[in-house]
This record gives sequence, structure tokens and C-alpha cells, in this order.
Amino acid sequence: MNPTHTTAPDIGHNKMQKPTGAFIGASWLALLIGIASFLIGLWNAEMPLIEKGFYFTVLMYGLFASVSLQKSVRDKLEGIPVTGIYYGLAWLSIGLTILLLAVALWNAQITQSEKGFYAIAFLLSIFASIAVQKNIRDLALYPSEEISIEREEETEGIA
Repeated sequence: MNPTHTTAPDIGHNKMQKPTGAFIGASWLALLIGIASFLIGLWNAEMPLIEKGFYFTVLMYGLFASVSLQKSVRDKLEGIPVTGIYYGLAWLSIGLTILLLAVALWNAQITQSEKGFYAIAFLLSIFASIAVQKNIRDLALYPSEEISIEREEETEGIA
């Protein structure tokens, strides 16, 4: 018996497909561009350090919340128990980060183009973090080439 996956893992009623290298690369690139753009914008912004700290904290909280939400949704899909309070907090957290950023940008004394820049960089980062987390989770379902080769060698020795 060959223990390597020849077909896609079955999650619930859906067949999972291994993410392509292009999608993985695009996801990581989008995440790095989103975070770097946001941080470069903060670095160059003419605002008090405490305000920069607030925007940085909202970005970090948003990234954590989005990954946590994706994990919770995926766990539920795969039949892994997720408590209602954690699932609710994940949704609340992502909503709070978007609300906090929206209120801060609405009241910020910066140009409209800067407000749009921060909003788009934030949303790109959040979306990309979900895609990266999904790719990591999907790839975990497929054994690596090295493990597959080792398993084949072990089973050949047994047979």
C-alpha cells in the first residue's frame, strides 16, 4: 500500500485541492506589499508617535483577528470543535479592527488620499493574511515530497 496521497484529501463533502505555487506566491506577495505599504506610510506620516502606534496596533490586531477567524471557520468546516465564544470573539475582533480603523481615518487630520491609502493597505493585508493562512492549512494536508519518499522506502522494505 502506498501511503502517499494520490487524490485530494476529503474535507467534509468537498475535495480539497493543493494550492498552486502561483497562488501561494501571490498570497505572500500581497501580504508583504500590504503590510510594507501600511508601515512605510506610517513611517513617513507627519503625525504624533502615539497616533502611529495606534494605527500599528490596529494593523497587528487585524492580522491576528483575520488569521484566527480563518482558522475557526476552517476548524468548523473540518469538524474540529470550536467553542462558540472563541468563534464569536474572532468575528467581533475582525469587526472591531475595521471599525477602529474606519473611525480613526474618518477623524484623522490627513488628506483623503492618505485615508484611502491606509484603508486599502489595511484591507489588502487582512485579505492576504487569510489567503496565506488558508494555503498553510491546505499544504499541511499534503505530505511533503521527502516524507512521501521515506514512506515509500519504508513500505518497500516491509513488502
